[in-house]
Amino acid sequence: MTAPLTPPHQPPPHDQHKTPPPPPMPDPAGDPITATEVLQGVLVTVVSAIAGAVLGVLWLNLAPRVLLISDGKGVFLRNSEGEAAIGSDGTFVLLALAFGAVAALVVFLLRRKGGVPLVLGLAVGGVLGSLLAWGLGTYFGPTSDVVAHAKAVGPGVAFEAPLELNLGAAAMLAWPLAAMIVHLALTAVFGPRDPEPELWDQPKPYTQGPGRS
Repeated sequence: MTAPLTPPHQPPPHDQHKTPPPPPMPDPAGDPITATEVLQGVLVTVVSAIAGAVLGVLWLNLAPRVLLISDGKGVFLRNSEGEAAIGSDGTFVLLALAFGAVAALVVFLLRRKGGVPLVLGLAVGGVLGSLLAWGLGTYFGPTSDVVAHAKAVGPGVAFEAPLELNLGAAAMLAWPLAAMIVHLALTAVFGPRDPEPELWDQPKPYTQGPGRS
């Protein structure tokens, strides 16, 4: 009886159950930013900044007015206990929050994949839009020269104070913060998911063929 050519406890040289090499792992740093994504981010910035003009018009028409009155020697608040000044800031902040949320929703619906350029575009565009809204509201609102305005209307006649933002930088950040938070939430809940990695084929145990001993 001749001895088998293949040792009894070793697989043949060309085992059909050989484990395949593992698939390539994705880059942990993520996909590189493309020129198209950068252009989309710039477009979001420009459109958001232009939308600031609409915010400025709405703020100018919806913000409560602070009334002043002059006695010929000085200018005073007509109602010293009024909350119109706070209402002006609150109106701007609420409008800015709404604009930021709508901007994030529109960007997400147009491009669900998201990306760093889009988020930066929402943030920068929100700041620029808020600045434009503040500038338009104060420019087209009542004059900032209160003394000249008081002299023009005469003593004892109430007139509107300039439209101002007492919150300053905090009001400027309402739009971009709302845009980034809403966009992040939409992406986390409804955004596309990364494909699950496939399990490697488990190596099968070697079975000695017939006629081997």
